[in-house]
Amino acid sequence: MSENPGPSQATPSRRKVLLAGTAALGAAALGSTGLGAVASASPGAGVRPIRSPFSLGVASGDPLPSGVVLWTRLAPNPLAEDGLGGMSDRIVPVQWQVATDEQFRHVVADGTEMARPESAHSVHVELDRLEPAADYFYRFRVDGELSPVGRTKTAPRFGARLDRFAFAFASCQNYPVGHFSAYSHMVEEDLDLVAFLGDYIYESGAKGTIGRAHVPAREIFGLADYRTRLAQYKTDPDLQAAHAAFPWVVVFDDHEVENNWAGDRSQPDSEPDQDPAVFRQRRAEAFQAYYENMPLRSTQRPSGPNIRIHRRLTFGDLVDFHLLDTRQYRDFQDQAKRLDPERTILGADQRDWLLRNLGGQTARWNVLAQQVFFSQRDFTAGDDDSFSDDAWDNYVVERNLVRDQLAKASNPVVITGDVHANYVADIKADFDDPASATVATELVGTSITSNGNGVDQNPTDAVQLQENPHIKFINRNRGYVRNTITHSEWKADFRVIDYVETPGSPIRDRARFVIENGHPGVGQV
Repeated sequence: MSENPGPSQATPSRRKVLLAGTAALGAAALGSTGLGAVASASPGAGVRPIRSPFSLGVASGDPLPSGVVLWTRLAPNPLAEDGLGGMSDRIVPVQWQVATDEQFRHVVADGTEMARPESAHSVHVELDRLEPAADYFYRFRVDGELSPVGRTKTAPRFGARLDRFAFAFASCQNYPVGHFSAYSHMVEEDLDLVAFLGDYIYESGAKGTIGRAHVPAREIFGLADYRTRLAQYKTDPDLQAAHAAFPWVVVFDDHEVENNWAGDRSQPDSEPDQDPAVFRQRRAEAFQAYYENMPLRSTQRPSGPNIRIHRRLTFGDLVDFHLLDTRQYRDFQDQAKRLDPERTILGADQRDWLLRNLGGQTARWNVLAQQVFFSQRDFTAGDDDSFSDDAWDNYVVERNLVRDQLAKASNPVVITGDVHANYVADIKADFDDPASATVATELVGTSITSNGNGVDQNPTDAVQLQENPHIKFINRNRGYVRNTITHSEWKADFRVIDYVETPGSPIRDRARFVIENGHPGVGQV
């Protein structure tokens, strides 16, 4: 980066950070940490210290130039069926520290937050007054026990000249299906950010086990269930490592609540639609548990069944992230109405917000970070056609409106999850006319584990490539997409692993695509 990176110039080893965090948990001498004694929240509370309260790790997210969100949740028994993580109903003071070095010799901020039982003893610390574009280390302490150490990074100043920005995006991590080995490789990357595009958990029951301890056996519905399911996923050591290594930005898709839900409409797999009032209650409890377990700001705190997850983050003069919500405001899926101009996947308020953002001053590259397939995708060979009813193809008029506004923005790129496969597509001014102008690019990332080990391609992919000439690449291995952005180009590396049913798969670069500044569309390297 050209901008002065602030107090910490070097990019430390992620593994070194995580080892330091592990060592910190066992530290006996606390006199040099600068953390004072924790006061008891109730009489006798300090007599028996909480054991291993940081079983879910630490995380940071939504970086701004002046700070980030720090997160942890106290859960000495994370899989307790009541969803409370083995905690009592007392309020627990949680001390936190931020330093410019991983030994915490130079502490620049500290304080205490209260972990409350009504929030499942989660803690969200919204830091301010930090230096822009700077590396920081953070940790927590409760009743004499230290958390692992996390590393985070603030965003550059708005408009600051950047030479490089690197991030990875991922989605769809189904715990019973496989091990999260892709994250063990992600922590070795030199990244500024991780973007997670939905399906952080799966609400459905397990269809088998792969040697995981305590694999879920049923679909979840209530607050306690959602809290426990999220805690179960967060016990994964590779996921914890990736959260501790980088700041994350997160959005949800459907499985954080229920498969294929839309607005106030439930769409369960095995029973009729739930009453909308019953589903709104389920959504409220799912959103509450989601917020409690993610490094989100208070502006994303849900109010009953409503949560504002769409937001914009800017990184200097180089990248704008427009994070979208394609679930909460959408009309119900209906193939017969896919061309209806009144249908929406964004809702009027979010759509207007997005169009204003794209129509105003933006950075060099504009990213739509969202959940479901944006480009047209015809699955049927010949003159007949068929489309997904759970993607933008079911909301054609609004998709085209957004596409036309993207065409006016600087270097638009849509990043997508959901489909458990890697795709690259040119976004066309007219998807039915291959000769029409290319106005943007869509990069679709595969799953972390969903659909199991994966294959390079399946037989239906040839039909998709033939029927959709704007789609340039399909791959069905597991992994993530690494992106390196400069003023002149965007490089997207599709990083894949060969198996997830057992841990330890190596990783490889399956393909690299380059988008040149001022030239929408991709070229493969």
